[in-house]
Amino acid sequence: MATDVDASVDVLVIGAGGCGLVAALAAERLGASVAIVEKAPTCQGNTALSSGSIPAAGTRLQLAAGVEDTAETFVRDLMAVAGQHDAAHLVATLASTSADLIDFLIDEAGLELELVTGYKHVGHSTHRLHAPPSRRGADLIAGLERAVARRGIPLAFSQPATALIGDGARIRGAVVGQADAPSRIGAGAVILACNGFAAQADLLARHCPAATGAVYAGSPHSTGEALEWGRALAAGTGNLGAYQGHAAISVDTGALMTWTLVERGAIIVDGRGRRFGDETLGYSAFADLELAGTGPFFLVYDAGIAEDVAAGQPDFAEACAMGVARQAGSPGEIETAAGLPAGALAKTLAAARAAARGEVADAFGRLAWGLGPLGAALRYSAIQPACFHTQGGLMVNGQAEVVRSDGTAIPGLYAGGGAAVGISGRRGGVGYMSGNGLLSALGFGFIAGRAAAARLVSVSGLPGLAGRDDVSNQPIHNGG
Repeated sequence: MATDVDASVDVLVIGAGGCGLVAALAAERLGASVAIVEKAPTCQGNTALSSGSIPAAGTRLQLAAGVEDTAETFVRDLMAVAGQHDAAHLVATLASTSADLIDFLIDEAGLELELVTGYKHVGHSTHRLHAPPSRRGADLIAGLERAVARRGIPLAFSQPATALIGDGARIRGAVVGQADAPSRIGAGAVILACNGFAAQADLLARHCPAATGAVYAGSPHSTGEALEWGRALAAGTGNLGAYQGHAAISVDTGALMTWTLVERGAIIVDGRGRRFGDETLGYSAFADLELAGTGPFFLVYDAGIAEDVAAGQPDFAEACAMGVARQAGSPGEIETAAGLPAGALAKTLAAARAAARGEVADAFGRLAWGLGPLGAALRYSAIQPACFHTQGGLMVNGQAEVVRSDGTAIPGLYAGGGAAVGISGRRGGVGYMSGNGLLSALGFGFIAGRAAAARLVSVSGLPGLAGRDDVSNQPIHNGG
């Protein structure tokens, strides 16, 4: 073993969110020795904060449910929402890999996943979201962490990566650990799975200025190290102005108000008691409208919608128990309690009900009204827009290798999740389709883990690569 490293592995994964855990499992499955380092004391990435819904096309769960879907249809849906962007060439890669990813998560990682048939969510033309029964990303992460433990893959918490090790030829490891006790880990390949930059104020202001006005509801550890390391290597970047927003975070509790409420027929009004857009644009795109407008904002629905959604989504049921669904017997009661102009909400509701009945065209073009016109037993929630995570990052190729601006790969360096370019358009939240974050995180993690291990096998064979003496050289960038 080289004398200037403290340990060596075939594949070093930086980050223990959904991307990193899947990458480690995929690489280990092909025979690579793998280690994971995580700067947080637990697995605290954005996957854990999500609903755990992974979009995939042509899966066996879809087939069993009688749902016809293909990767080509998935690609069309993704591009219809996002439009042309810097990573359009990767959309088909992720869509065509998605069914294999679901099989891997069930068969190799041992996750319990089911096809979500109660709703499709934004942009999907058919039922293709696959999620834990709880609809909680924390359960998805817990299952992946258990799988890593079963496979005996080392996972070190509170061990931030502070620099990559490499020379002019390739990346050969990383410096990890606290400042007073750093360790040098040699590796045949390094996978950056350390999230985006939404928690780094200066980077967010530079690349996503509109999102600086939103409440931040993502991981506090999304501080952009991968972006800085990549730039030091002249790596290309893409879609840096894109992010996932959410238009409905409870002002009272901070709970996420599921967009299923809108899909069942809810509307959103501003402080004038008026609607200001087509709510079915989606939770991320509608957050852009809120950020461009002036609050306060209110989600208005009825008792039937509240009961229907609470029955199928435990998180919303818990939010209701905390009082987020305020009751009102009339629009006037909401106007008084929320400080809206007298008669304004009543007029807005009358117009929305007429559109839902098909009597008039909606002023904002909304066509889907879920369960129909809102009933008399009203519910309302004070909401605010939030930013969850950035959707741009280091440019990668179809093997999840980080590439330079000229398209050539940086040998030994891979990226996925928030560290890598996303597929949600070039700017703002409008290009985000439900599940894009997990599709990129777990999808590129799966691709990167397999590609890194396969490349090492083809070059040197496994095991034994970790004992090479050429993993020395100096840190090439000191991260934050």
